[in-house]
Amino acid sequence: MAGDTKQKTVVFLHPDLGIGGAERLVVDAAVGLQKRGHRVVIFTSHCDPAHCFDEARDGTLDVRVRGNTLVPPSLLGRFAILCAILRQLHLILHIALLTPELRDLAPDAFFVDQLSAGLPLLKLLSPSRGARLFFYCHFPDLLLVQGRAGFLKRLYRVPFDALEQWSMGFADAIAVNSSFTKSIVSQTWPALASRRTLHVVYPCIDTSPAQSKTPSQTTKIDPLPWTPTTPAILSINRFERKKNIALALRAFAALPPHLRQSSKLILAGGYDPRVAENVSYHAELCDLATSLNLPHTTAKTLPSALTTPPDIPVLFLLSVPNLLKEILLASAKLLVYTPEGEHFGIVPLEAMLRRVPVLAADSGGPKETVVDGVTGWLRAPGDVGAWSKVMEDVLDEKNGVGAEKLKEMGRRGEERVRRKFGEGEMAGRLEGVLFGEEGAGEKGLGGGYLVGVLVAVVAAVVAAGVAVLLAGEWVGGGGRGKVRERVRVHVCH
Repeated sequence: MAGDTKQKTVVFLHPDLGIGGAERLVVDAAVGLQKRGHRVVIFTSHCDPAHCFDEARDGTLDVRVRGNTLVPPSLLGRFAILCAILRQLHLILHIALLTPELRDLAPDAFFVDQLSAGLPLLKLLSPSRGARLFFYCHFPDLLLVQGRAGFLKRLYRVPFDALEQWSMGFADAIAVNSSFTKSIVSQTWPALASRRTLHVVYPCIDTSPAQSKTPSQTTKIDPLPWTPTTPAILSINRFERKKNIALALRAFAALPPHLRQSSKLILAGGYDPRVAENVSYHAELCDLATSLNLPHTTAKTLPSALTTPPDIPVLFLLSVPNLLKEILLASAKLLVYTPEGEHFGIVPLEAMLRRVPVLAADSGGPKETVVDGVTGWLRAPGDVGAWSKVMEDVLDEKNGVGAEKLKEMGRRGEERVRRKFGEGEMAGRLEGVLFGEEGAGEKGLGGGYLVGVLVAVVAAVVAAGVAVLLAGEWVGGGGRGKVRERVRVHVCH
């Protein structure tokens, strides 16, 4: 352990412990600290055993659901951020005042992410005056909110945008998921960045053998049956427009005919038929493939994917369970990662761990994970020709980079992931910031706790008042209002 080797108690506060990038990071951080000998307890306002990571339900972690009885997750299907903040405040009050849980735990540190609004109250009510408050900023929430064009929506967001930056200042240490996110936070909140150190703590991935994640501990991961003669280029992304999956299609279509006809492009990723964008974007991509004269088919299950004819060059895979993802990575000759300005991006790490070279956009988080010319390639997302040229070099066995070079890239990629992005590395970084020399001397806002809490309460009341006005506009106006309160959480994929 960094610094004092004595066991510490770390309390995590997370709004909704479901399945997502932020939740994966929280679980990995908690498990990592626990493996290093610390006691870890996670408090959350919601955790559905049917929709959470295994560690949150199988007893690996001590997860406690609190502060979920007074405020619903949303009002009229909207106002999610207002409700999330009120639920966080309720959770803190519950464990600090209404029950002795926090006092009995006597935490040495708090790990808070996504919502910083409760930090002043948490610092005020913490039973351990020396407890460190750590805040992990995945990305500024004010930059993720959609629908700001309307005056009422802008008015509604004013207190939340101000509260986000101000309350973050109460943290004793602040971390972000990449240097890219650090630069965005510095641009968004220059005053905060000028007086505080923003630590970069990368998300991690599980570096244990892939077989251990399958239903059977002895399951062997075999590639798709046609890959020995039909090499595959793989994309794994949610079916959302911001993921820029069309770039992969256009680059593949630009390949020389003999390479295009003897290979396959697999476009796999998260797909929910209830999400309109997933459905419409998949349809758009199918139309694009048709316009590019690329025959295509869509599979929704593992058996249908396994029986896809090799002479169909484009395969869409809707939703990818873990076993299928492992099969796809075992089958891929190249992974293409097309999002521009991704905050971090976990998929390139998963591919590199499986010794698959990566072609990624030369922006955002992938610039920190993929080493151009060593573990893969970084190319401008607007240069279709450059992406197509990399695909050609990988597929062309006679005139391309060659099998030995690809093998070496795969080996270097795996080494890089195990060295920099494993669970132990992230846990060690967290430990250093929380208890070691790296975070020593840092201190969040200390004076005026009561004033701070009062300001937070007033801000919430103002926002609630605006919310009531908005609700009246929607109800009274027969649905005239088009404002949508949407909070979207990102990491890293």
